[in-house]
Amino acid sequence: MTTMHIAVQTTTLARILWLGFASFVLSMIVTPIYTHFAYKGEWWKKMRSEGMGGVATPVYQKLHAAKLKRNIPTMAGLIFVISAALVTLVANLSRGQTWLPLAGMIGAGTVGLIDDVMNIRSNGKGVAGMRAKPKLVLYSLVALVGGWWFYSKLDVTSIYLPLIHHWHVGLFIIPIFGFVVLATANAVNMSDGLDGLAGGLLVSSFTVYALIAGVEGKYDLAAFCLTVVGALLSYTWFNINPARFFMGDVGAFALGTALGVIAMQTDTVYVLPIVGIVYVMEAGSVIINRTSRKLRHGKKVFLSSPIHHHFEAIGWPETKVTMRFWILGQVAAIVGLGVFLIGRYT
Repeated sequence: MTTMHIAVQTTTLARILWLGFASFVLSMIVTPIYTHFAYKGEWWKKMRSEGMGGVATPVYQKLHAAKLKRNIPTMAGLIFVISAALVTLVANLSRGQTWLPLAGMIGAGTVGLIDDVMNIRSNGKGVAGMRAKPKLVLYSLVALVGGWWFYSKLDVTSIYLPLIHHWHVGLFIIPIFGFVVLATANAVNMSDGLDGLAGGLLVSSFTVYALIAGVEGKYDLAAFCLTVVGALLSYTWFNINPARFFMGDVGAFALGTALGVIAMQTDTVYVLPIVGIVYVMEAGSVIINRTSRKLRHGKKVFLSSPIHHHFEAIGWPETKVTMRFWILGQVAAIVGLGVFLIGRYT
């Protein structure tokens, strides 16, 4: 049995914690600025009347019609993207550890921002935002550029898997990186559908990845994770039910992309589906429902997807769904950390 010894300098640990706190404070400062412009500019989120594939969404509309009549602004992801980016640029810029997740977060956030602006300016009919195909192309481009940097600048050509250990894939690390990042970004985005849901889940995910990065000695990356956590805690304070605002694609895709990048940088792709089991459930429910519609002449497995809407449809209050999913996310984060430690150090 391998014995693991972790020694972290007090100054290093203090720096990581202070960066998280600084991001929290900055996010609290940015929030009223965003709120002023969001309500003044009427950045209201428009309800989609069509889901993926152009199908109608009557259950979703029934569940959320009253909420969206409140005129809740979107694009609040700008709050934590700006806060985390500024803290990282000023105090935690590292070519080998934080450049890539920061660039991925900003790149995907920019595409998401365009989508959110289109949503705000739409009349609420149809998709109410960017169409699926151009959105997929743009996010794929961000992911593949990140994969190229990962391969050519950081010289990564292998991926760690339990039992196999280091699987050398050479140039194929680029499409693997792209797939992992794009899949994570989309799954996280699908989880952003209830007040506080995505924020609480992402806090758990980034916290456990801060621990994983710290165990690996990647302290700048651990600090980046905790910087995101700090900004997210501030955002979630205002996003819990009843939400003051929504993060929008600018936030969900930015953090989903960053999470996928961090999983690749820590060489823990095998742990990511465990830590992000709720994201897997959300994305899986969408895939199952779409497949069922095609193969069973329009019949669905779930009343509505992603799966958090199914639980709403069977009568669970929104807050119950959110908090139970938070618990699942927290348990999954602990299990994922355990799998990482066992798989890597035994």
